Amino acid sequence: MRSKLLPLLLIFAGCSAPGKYSVSSTPVKFAERPKNIILLIGDGMALSQVTAGIYWIGVGKTAFEQFPVVGFHKSHSCNDLVTDSAAGATAFSCGQKTTNGTIAMLPPDNKPCTTILEDLDHRGYATGMVVSCSAPHATPASFIAHREIRAFTEDIALDYLKTPIDCFIGGGEHFFNDRPDHLNLEDSLKKRGYVVRRGTTMRNLPLDGSAPFMLFTADREPPTASASRHYLPDAARTACNFLQKRSDKGFFLMVEGSQIDWACHANDPDWLHAEMVDFDKTIKQVLEFAASNGETLVIVTGDHECGGLSLTDGSTKRDFKPTFASRLHTATMVPVFAYGPQAALFNGIFDNTEIYSKMRAALDLQEYK
Repeated sequence: MRSKLLPLLLIFAGCSAPGKYSVSSTPVKFAERPKNIILLIGDGMALSQVTAGIYWIGVGKTAFEQFPVVGFHKSHSCNDLVTDSAAGATAFSCGQKTTNGTIAMLPPDNKPCTTILEDLDHRGYATGMVVSCSAPHATPASFIAHREIRAFTEDIALDYLKTPIDCFIGGGEHFFNDRPDHLNLEDSLKKRGYVVRRGTTMRNLPLDGSAPFMLFTADREPPTASASRHYLPDAARTACNFLQKRSDKGFFLMVEGSQIDWACHANDPDWLHAEMVDFDKTIKQVLEFAASNGETLVIVTGDHECGGLSLTDGSTKRDFKPTFASRLHTATMVPVFAYGPQAALFNGIFDNTEIYSKMRAALDLQEYK
């Protein structure tokens, strides 16, 4: 089935409307296997959100339309047809189902599972995360922390000291320096050699790869893309360049467009519009990096759909009415886009846990020891 479906997807991609954006002006020769993996997660983003983004930005002008391989994943959690972000991200990070609200721990006894970020760090890869939420939020937490309840944000921040991640860019500084237990986790990070900065400028970071860093873009949650938040595209590209210098083995980077989900919970189409434009710009930066070296596998997906979004009453491609059926998550399948070496692994319909196993297969990794 896969061998038949992939050519159809390639034909479909080749028949899309011509646009102004292309990943590379020249053909890219990919390595047999990737050296680097970049996983981009649009929280709350499924097919309707992607479709809305394409029509808002313009057909043929989005990063989504440049991917040669498209699949779909089934997002249900261990205990519910409708997942939350904690269980959804744990499926990506650990390759196993867990209960809603749980961060990288598995039922029935809540045993911690080794995440792909932890595994690759152990193997000598550089690792990083760039998000538009706070560090202890469910998605980034599920790659570096292990907690029974996602709301234990103070405890999740402590887990950032347990795995030596090479870079983090996102919000939530107060979880590290203004804590009820009076611990100063920033001081602890500095003692371990980290450069810790606040703000959204990248100029004062050790971008030569000489030291790991944490850049806190907000004390709590970063602002919306329609307000003053513009760092995500530049931060993603900066992290790629930085991580490439940190390890000759390769790197793993997780990038999250966190507030797509929040916009859909709020049933706010203007907020969603701004977040989809921002996420598309971010994907473009990553794709251009990947095209420049031919050794990077890029995967774009969402953890679940949010809002029951439908597109109705449009007389033109940009004149449509985004209609929400819910303020909660739904169980609809989620698209998976892939580009680069071993991208064909992500063709077809599969479980969300297979994102993890396919990333490992792409790298030709044995089980974690």
